[in-house]
Amino acid sequence: MYVCICYHVREREVRSAIRCGARTEESVGDACGAGTGCGSCLDRICDLIKEEASSDTLLPSAA
Repeated sequence: MYVCICYHVREREVRSAIRCGARTEESVGDACGAGTGCGSCLDRICDLIKEEASSDTLLPSAA
């Protein structure tokens, strides 16, 4: 399913960006482009960040 229609970014791409270290809407946008167009997907991106943060799928961030 697409999260970002403007840039054709799918949910799996957003989740992958989050698992690789993106922790904000802006960092997700930097990683895959989602949320950098009209902004209507920012709420969904925020929800995905929260979902991923509550699971054990996040990779530790580099020190």
